[in-house]
Amino acid sequence: MTTISLDTQVRDIAAEMPGAADLFRQAGISFCCGGKMPLAEAAKAQGLDPEAILAQLTVLQEAATREAPTETLELIDHVLDRYHATHRHELQNLIPLAQRVEAVHGSHEKAPLGLSVALTNLFKELDAHMLKEERVLFPLMRAGNTAALAAPLKVMRNDHHATTDLLRGIEHASHGLELPEGACGSWTALYAGVRKLGSDIVAHIHLEETVLFPRFESQAA
Repeated sequence: MTTISLDTQVRDIAAEMPGAADLFRQAGISFCCGGKMPLAEAAKAQGLDPEAILAQLTVLQEAATREAPTETLELIDHVLDRYHATHRHELQNLIPLAQRVEAVHGSHEKAPLGLSVALTNLFKELDAHMLKEERVLFPLMRAGNTAALAAPLKVMRNDHHATTDLLRGIEHASHGLELPEGACGSWTALYAGVRKLGSDIVAHIHLEETVLFPRFESQAA
């Protein structure tokens, strides 16, 4: 996503803009079941000024890449250390936690049934994607082999779309990460972890799509 407007669907903003999901949650704007609504309409439905929400999103968009290392090799290392390792570690903890919450609270109307499966599918998709970056894409970038990057970069962008779809499924299975009254510590920890994971993945994808990949796509054959 390069430009956000009042006509952009809130689900797309939440999936592609770091920090947007948390902003929408705080504002009471649904990007799960009602996510196909344009930003202007969604804001008005909550009695909010659409232009004010757009301005806050613009600030988030400008800040999203501010902390990215300037040097490309340092940026690749940042992606590996900050995101690849973190995603794997967190998913390995969140999947069994989700299984436990589903088993204990499965009869509750707000139980996140299917969340553990959704997280498992995300782990499989994301791990395969990151391995392709680690074994193919990043070595080519480090070597400066721009002529061989066109096809891998296209694959990576397609993978990002698949990951975004899986994040939407997680949002749906968890009922928008809305905790029911009196939720236990495990359920609370699960949603906090999933919220953080989702924010990190969106930031990870945004960094690659808007900063790292464009540095090579203009040169790739």
